[in-house]
Amino acid sequence: MVKIEMDVVINRPVKEVFAFVSNVENDPKWSLGTLENKFTSKGPIGKGSTFKEVTMFLGRKIESIGEYVEYVPNKKIVCRVASGPMPAEGKFYFEATNGGTKITMTMEIEIGKFFKLAEPLLVRMFKRQLEAEHANLKDLLESQGQSSVY
Repeated sequence: MVKIEMDVVINRPVKEVFAFVSNVENDPKWSLGTLENKFTSKGPIGKGSTFKEVTMFLGRKIESIGEYVEYVPNKKIVCRVASGPMPAEGKFYFEATNGGTKITMTMEIEIGKFFKLAEPLLVRMFKRQLEAEHANLKDLLESQGQSSVY
């Protein structure tokens, strides 16, 4: 199990940042390698919501099914992807700061036997990717008005 934790401060209110990040259909706008995310469940976003994601990893297209296992509006989101080559869980914590929002993200990834030898390289790749994604998210939400990113 690989665990990576990072945070970013975005100069936007918690309510706006949470609304954008909690909607997985926005992921392709800021998340590297995410080609598509679509909800597969009906109703409002919350615990139990499910989604299908299509990502690129090491040059391969991967389709996975995910679920929101925890959802506390404006505070916390926990998503779990159990299918695919590397099951993962992402935890997002939202905290108000001086005029903005601090997001702390923890990713826990199960690297299977096939990737075990490459684990140190994969950890560096995941860290660089998360750093770039946080920068993308910050730039996107700070540079545009709420209505233009939702």
